[in-house]
Amino acid sequence: MIERRPAGELGRFQNAWLNARYHFSFSNWHDPRRMGWGDLRVWNDDEIAPGTGFPAHGHADMEIITYVRTGAITHRDSLGNEGRTGAGDVQVMSAGGGIRHAEQNLEAEPTTLFQIWIEPATRGGAPAWGARPFPKGERAGRLIALASGVDGDEEALPIRADARVLGATLKAGAETTYAPADGRHLYLAVAAGEIEINGVRLQARDGAAIVDEPLLAIRALADAEVVLVDTR
Repeated sequence: MIERRPAGELGRFQNAWLNARYHFSFSNWHDPRRMGWGDLRVWNDDEIAPGTGFPAHGHADMEIITYVRTGAITHRDSLGNEGRTGAGDVQVMSAGGGIRHAEQNLEAEPTTLFQIWIEPATRGGAPAWGARPFPKGERAGRLIALASGVDGDEEALPIRADARVLGATLKAGAETTYAPADGRHLYLAVAAGEIEINGVRLQARDGAAIVDEPLLAIRALADAEVVLVDTR
């Protein structure tokens, strides 16, 4: 089953500095049919104006993955971590027992990103943060693990969840496949371009909730960039 979720039908929020689409219920947008997908709780599609961003605020017991699509985001937290994550790169924050952080767009252009929240396998523990560049050339034509709590994904940023976050860039006409284990919940979003997945067409910023598909065949109808979460 593949349920397409068009970008135009996602939850919306907009103020002076943030233009957001919500794939799942978040903040003041509530849809009882979209409270999560397996352990995936939040997938926000954010555009942040230059010189603005999220002020310091707290989290606990959540794995928060940020995939930057354009521009860059600068992270600061109560552990003293600070770092800039640019387009195509990923940062991970394990909130653990509690952490405060701020995410700011210090660039001269808008920043667009996916913010993904996944329920951790266990609650509590020491918070942590990390970031890593993932040059698009490394994942050209195939899915690679960007963040993972699954054995065998040693090159990915670690998360404390039974989940994988994967990314791929595909040239028009190229195809890649993915075979999930039985019973997994998959969610895919198109960061750019247009694709077809098992015959279902998705355009830029569309999402798809996927279950009980033994093999995904992802074909680019135009140059495309995709992000896929595989969770229990």
